[in-house]
Amino acid sequence: MSVSAYAHLLPPLGEMVRAWIHEDIPSFDYGGAVVGEAEETATLYCKSKGVLAGVPFFNAVFAEVGCSVEWSASEGDHIDPGAAGKVPIATVKGKARHLLIGERTALNIICRSSGIASKAARLVAIKTEKKWHGAVAGTRKTTPGFRLVEKHAMLVGGADMHRVDLSSMVMLKDNHIWSHGSITNAVKQARAVCGFALKIEVECGTPEEAEEAIAAGADIVMLDNFEPAELAEAAGKLKDAHPHVIIEGSGGITEESIGSYMCPGVDVLSTSSIHQGTAHIDFSLKITKKE
Repeated sequence: MSVSAYAHLLPPLGEMVRAWIHEDIPSFDYGGAVVGEAEETATLYCKSKGVLAGVPFFNAVFAEVGCSVEWSASEGDHIDPGAAGKVPIATVKGKARHLLIGERTALNIICRSSGIASKAARLVAIKTEKKWHGAVAGTRKTTPGFRLVEKHAMLVGGADMHRVDLSSMVMLKDNHIWSHGSITNAVKQARAVCGFALKIEVECGTPEEAEEAIAAGADIVMLDNFEPAELAEAAGKLKDAHPHVIIEGSGGITEESIGSYMCPGVDVLSTSSIHQGTAHIDFSLKITKKE
């Protein structure tokens, strides 16, 4: 089975993977002296229901230690262990010591990735049920050093990544505005340095701030910490007056509440709940037991 098309977005992963492995084995691998270098086969089991994600990173960890992976499921598949409690989805072959060097790092990655993708898929399912036109997006509140994995998992689950980093888009939040003095001046300064190729988004706490941002040339306005009814009213008026502007709603949105924020005037709903405090999907890797 193949990885998802999103794997082709990723840069070479060798340096990142080597850093992960070094973190886990900074000096001696004592357990490695126990198992040695006999050729072994291990089975990857999925033990809880969810969306499979993180396959390229899992593969890269084992490639780094000289092991091969063969999948019977594809990234993005919905996996359900059912009554059996676990289902085999891949086999990993290599020297015993190398399998165990990669095991925990690879499992940590795929457990977290699949949890994020599963959460994203549930939020997107709400969008489909509500027949809402907009995008469900993550945020930049990611884990330092693990952003690439978490953003990739959002995509696999069907959510929008929002901006990947500070270079992806200009977002002027309250601290930018307060530091620079005004929304208008901040937007003008941002446009002067980012040019025509990047969009500018401004975080707004009131409809009046949104109007100022649009007048100054913002491409996107984020209506932050609005209640659902307030968001629907403000976004509707802004969209009627400025149909070209993208309207985003954000602030305190959860899986339980996101449906109430889905209204015609809003184009994007962003929430860090996709990747913060998200339950992991359970996987285990077991070497075939010798009889």
